[in-house]
Amino acid sequence: MNIALIGYGKMGHMIEEIALQRGHTVVLKINIDNTEDFTQENMAAADVAIEFTAPDSAYQNVMRCFQFGVPVVSGSTGWNQQLSEAKEHCLQNGGAFLHASNFSIGVNIFFQVNKLLAKLMASQPEYEVQLKEVHHTQKKDAPSGTAVTLAEQVLEYIDRKKAWVSGPAQQPEDLPIISERIDPAPGTHYVKYTSPIDDIEIIHTAHNRKGFALGAVLAAEFIAGKKGVFSMDDVLKF
Repeated sequence: MNIALIGYGKMGHMIEEIALQRGHTVVLKINIDNTEDFTQENMAAADVAIEFTAPDSAYQNVMRCFQFGVPVVSGSTGWNQQLSEAKEHCLQNGGAFLHASNFSIGVNIFFQVNKLLAKLMASQPEYEVQLKEVHHTQKKDAPSGTAVTLAEQVLEYIDRKKAWVSGPAQQPEDLPIISERIDPAPGTHYVKYTSPIDDIEIIHTAHNRKGFALGAVLAAEFIAGKKGVFSMDDVLKF
């Protein structure tokens, strides 16, 4: 499979390493220094694009992949307001798109555990719930996309919480997400339920970026040749 990497920072380098190990070819690498190479002619050689950039450029990058007719896997976070528009455009124009706030297989299993726990805790109003995420200081968005996904899952099941907030809760219906930036920290996420009697907490800790990169390549392998909007649940058959 021929892969175009849109974004060639630390994640892009790790994705390239994993892709080559799995027998794929990287035909194009776009970073901030060669954006002029992000053209239809150059993208024509790619079976799929993997996009890991920044919140302010992700939407435009994904839309250009649609324009060039190349399936795109995006791991950029912090642009949720435009995500539904990108998905709608993809469906209306026969494209292929897979976005995930986190591609790690372990994190996606953690998502399933989080949903199950939230479902069980929905009928236990004596428990307060809080999320915390810890990442390296170079991470550009806070809270992390993974933390937002976890929060949205909790809100889906626990009606007493109405919206997530960044920082401490100001109202009883707030679901707080506490963000910390510490080096080195690839990423740790906590979901904690607290009552006067006991605490229940689930934690996922990443040791490095390899899990994220492997998941992104698995997603690219899955989406190549397909049409539609997909998620990691489709890739992992959850």
